[in-house]
Amino acid sequence: MSVDYVARRARLAGLLPAREVSALLVTSPVNVRYLTGLVSSNAAVLVRADGTALLATDNRYIEVARTLDVPSVEAYDVESALAEPGAGIEAAWMSVATYRRLGAGLVPLEPVVELLRAVKDDGELELLRTACEITDQAFADISGKIVPGITERDLARLLDNRMTELGADKPAFDTIVAAGENGAIPHHAPSGRELRPGDLVTIDFGARYQGYHADMTRTVCLGPPSDWQREIYDLVAEAQRAGRHALVPGAGAREVDAAARTVIEEAGYGSRFRHGLGHGVGLEIHEEPFLGPSRTGRLEDRVPITVEPGVYLPGRGGVRIEDTLVTREGGPELFTKTTKELLVL
Repeated sequence: MSVDYVARRARLAGLLPAREVSALLVTSPVNVRYLTGLVSSNAAVLVRADGTALLATDNRYIEVARTLDVPSVEAYDVESALAEPGAGIEAAWMSVATYRRLGAGLVPLEPVVELLRAVKDDGELELLRTACEITDQAFADISGKIVPGITERDLARLLDNRMTELGADKPAFDTIVAAGENGAIPHHAPSGRELRPGDLVTIDFGARYQGYHADMTRTVCLGPPSDWQREIYDLVAEAQRAGRHALVPGAGAREVDAAARTVIEEAGYGSRFRHGLGHGVGLEIHEEPFLGPSRTGRLEDRVPITVEPGVYLPGRGGVRIEDTLVTREGGPELFTKTTKELLVL
């Protein structure tokens, strides 16, 4: 995709005077990529309030850096090469040791670039849409293999391989497959446990495409669901629907979470929904904004975000249903389109 990195840096520069800094030393690899296009393990970019910028990286990446639309210098100690008095630093990324080594005159700041990244342009949304299409298709392609006898680990491997075959860079994160009692663990690591008749199976996965991350969770049942399985599935589906409908520009992060959480609490399962409702997605799988009971701030237009309520019953199992959506003035746009009806396999 064609990206106007100069415009991105200009938007960042416009935010700096209010933070009383002359520049921002950006050291987060994801933020460096967002502002310059350079993908590396050792780079930094200094963006000044007047709109000028300077990129530093070592000899492994300098030739690529010189092809970009920002001046660059070669250095291994990229922070020292760019640090200047009065500049802000990304406090969430720079180590205390590096901060002390660089000396006085630098100003630790709360996230700034992350706020810019939350709102996506057309090119970013198209990449994310493709990542979600790959995710949907991979699930459709392997669903016939979700059968008793396959292990959680082997099912996760099938999904990961299929996403890559369909054009993904790689999985967006470590795929979760949680069968039966393991479904009560929100971030269960796939094991050698075999799927069995009667299991609820939670599958949380996504494709990464050209750096952009999809995220989707579906819970299926191996055979006809029991009464308790149907009860919590329908409850989570209702909560997820309420959360999706609340996802509009201007809504508070806490309010969107409450729209879904209240449904689960009123059914008596509030203590079994133990995580936030969702998170932004983009160049990272978890990024601003976050939806939760203690989260602040309001959603803007064109923000990709997940809605993923769950109910987890220790020793029995659980249900989570998750979509990636994008906030729009007329209502959220759904990017992950696999059915949310309970699949009985």
